[in-house]
Amino acid sequence: MFGLFKKKQQTFNNAEIDRLTYAVGDVHGMFDQFCGLLEKIRLDAQSFRVTPRVVLLGDYIDRGPASSRVIDEILRMQSHIDAGRGWCELEVLIGNHEWAMMNFLATGDAMWLKYGGDTCATSYGVEVPFNLDFRSTAAAVREELRRRLPPQHRELIQRMKYLFQAGDYLFVHAGVSPKKPLADQGPETFLWIRDEFLSTPRACDYVVVHGHTPTLEPVNQEWRIGVDTGAYETGVLTAVRLNGRQRDFINIAN
Repeated sequence: MFGLFKKKQQTFNNAEIDRLTYAVGDVHGMFDQFCGLLEKIRLDAQSFRVTPRVVLLGDYIDRGPASSRVIDEILRMQSHIDAGRGWCELEVLIGNHEWAMMNFLATGDAMWLKYGGDTCATSYGVEVPFNLDFRSTAAAVREELRRRLPPQHRELIQRMKYLFQAGDYLFVHAGVSPKKPLADQGPETFLWIRDEFLSTPRACDYVVVHGHTPTLEPVNQEWRIGVDTGAYETGVLTAVRLNGRQRDFINIAN
């Protein structure tokens, strides 16, 4: 089942994007929804007769069952684009879950496993014991994941951006702080912020498009667009289409 959310096109504050752009919310290992939404975006963009930009907002892994396949699909898209066979331009942002996996591999911090990393490791063929509280258990999972994680997957995550800006829009995984300039902010804000960002009517000079905080329907405010609809729990994966001054939401559900 898939379709457009029944929401009227809206124009806010004369904010304008420089070209047809789609921003996709948190995938969290939901491979079928990811591929289905990308296909729907591809078909939708054909009606505009231009090559669209697709911005992926992070959190491709963890919680859902197929993290490794999602990363494979992003790599496949990039390879087609590099070979001149892609249907879109692609911007890939990092989420806090990708950051947490890299931190686990570097330091052994087992918190990643407790917040969905166990299903990610399993998707790479790593056997994850039930009890994750023991240091020795986390260490064994870490070493096995190090062996099984393809170098291309690690390199992709290391290349991911924290921010992408186009026209009057700023794309980021979690949000930005309204209390200091963007140049003074870093990963701890871009990947993790919630309340301070969500509660302010305007966080910066751009309309911020983000994921990270799940809602049952996408958020469409004057200065903030949220497209994390909790795909790993709801089965609904969402994107926003930005075209000139118009905004629309596209979703796909299992």
